[in-house]
This record gives sequence, C-alpha cells and structure tokens, in this order.
Amino acid sequence: MVISLKEFINISLDIRKKNKKLVFTNGCFDLIHRGHVEYLNEAKSLGDILVVGLNSDSSVRKLEKGTNRPFNNENDRAYVLDNIKAVDYVIIFSEDTPYNLIKNIKPDYLVKGGDWKEEDIVGSDVVKANGGKVISLKFVDNYSTTSLIKKISGET
Repeated sequence: MVISLKEFINISLDIRKKNKKLVFTNGCFDLIHRGHVEYLNEAKSLGDILVVGLNSDSSVRKLEKGTNRPFNNENDRAYVLDNIKAVDYVIIFSEDTPYNLIKNIKPDYLVKGGDWKEEDIVGSDVVKANGGKVISLKFVDNYSTTSLIKKISGET
C-alpha cells in the first residue's frame, strides 16, 4: 500500500499492539531488477512488516545519479514496489534522507544493502536508541541499476 507518513503512523499503532516486528529500508528503486527483489525479500524475512521509504523524483535528482534520473516517476516506482510480494507499505519522501521517516516510524530493523557500512546508514542512531537493530544485507553481485543503464546505452 502506498501511503503517507501520517497514515502509516496511525497504522503502526495497531502493528505495535500486535507485537509485530517492523522492518524499514529505503532507496530510489528506479529500474527494479533481481538484486532489488532478493534484497527486499531478505529484508522482509527479518520481521513481519516491510516499509520502503521511496525517494521522490526531486530527492533522486538531488542525489546526483545523472541528468536523466529517475527514469521512472515516483508514482510508477511506488506502484512497482507496492506490487512486490515482500513489500507491505511504500512511503514517498522528498527530503535528502529518510531520517524523518525513520525517526517517526521507529523500526525494529533498519536495513540497507551490503554496499553500506552500518555507521553510514542514515537513522542508525535513532534505531539503536530505540532498541532496534541496523543491518547491512549481503550485496547481490552482478545486479545494479548503474550496470543496467550502461548495458542499455551500449557502454558495456
């Protein structure tokens, strides 16, 4: 379900009452590939509910991923994520980082890909202070949006 942070905060009260474990991750998810799906499946396996913070179009542009990025607009990217079996909720955010989302959601697990060091994961301080865990999952080799773009453009 694609929802706002405000809507999710109301839902999260019920999630907490049921003692369900909340997992949070975030990203651009511009061109979804097998690596993304494996990563999201692994993230979901850590808990009961997987929330994905999705960078808005303006947020992606600020990340300097390239002049043509994102290829897919935020609504299309949110739709695709929402239709991946492991994903329970998608929240689009416009800030430079998902820090505000993490602070409000207070996940039990904060998850990023293996290319992130734990100390560099935005919001790790908040999650640890609330008794949660920060996990850097194994990076899925040979799958990346950048390599897909290079392949499509004939650079490889």
